[in-house]
Amino acid sequence: MKRDKPKYKQIVDAAVIVIAENGYHQAQVSKIAKEAGVADGTIYLYFKNKEDILISVFREKMAVFAENVEVILEKNIDTNEKLFRLIDNHFSLLHEDRHLAIVTQLELRQSNKELRSLINEVLKEYLSLLDRILKDGIKSGELNSELDVRLARQMVFGTIDETITSWVMNDQKYDLMKLSPEVHKLIMKALRP
Repeated sequence: MKRDKPKYKQIVDAAVIVIAENGYHQAQVSKIAKEAGVADGTIYLYFKNKEDILISVFREKMAVFAENVEVILEKNIDTNEKLFRLIDNHFSLLHEDRHLAIVTQLELRQSNKELRSLINEVLKEYLSLLDRILKDGIKSGELNSELDVRLARQMVFGTIDETITSWVMNDQKYDLMKLSPEVHKLIMKALRP
């Protein structure tokens, strides 16, 4: 499919808003086109269908999360700081884009099994970066040497995810960013030797 990057991004960003405001099932392609300022048919130059739009939204937005974590991994900082920055980055990106928070925390979970499978594929890259932080921490002695990396990853990501979901479900009434250091502190207590 032909992909003019600015227009593609314009449609993806519009989809985030429309899905957040209407719900995935009520987010018609025509509403997305209108929000993006393009003709309905233009959508189909970039996407096969509405499911493809949702997956593309998740792929594009998760790429930003992963790129930020890769930058964190390149820094000469300890595991404690890397985990803090990963948590803070995750919270920050969703705090700054409340529509995206609604889409990632609520709408993606209501999709069908096939879509969830595609979403999990996209999520794998981000989780493998978290695994690297955990493995490096075990290797350096900062984290418990008996740590089950898979279980630790589920705990870390699950805690981040549930904290954000709770924030979204409570209509984002409180400052998510204030929870970042608290979540980090709890996680580190559980992972240290």
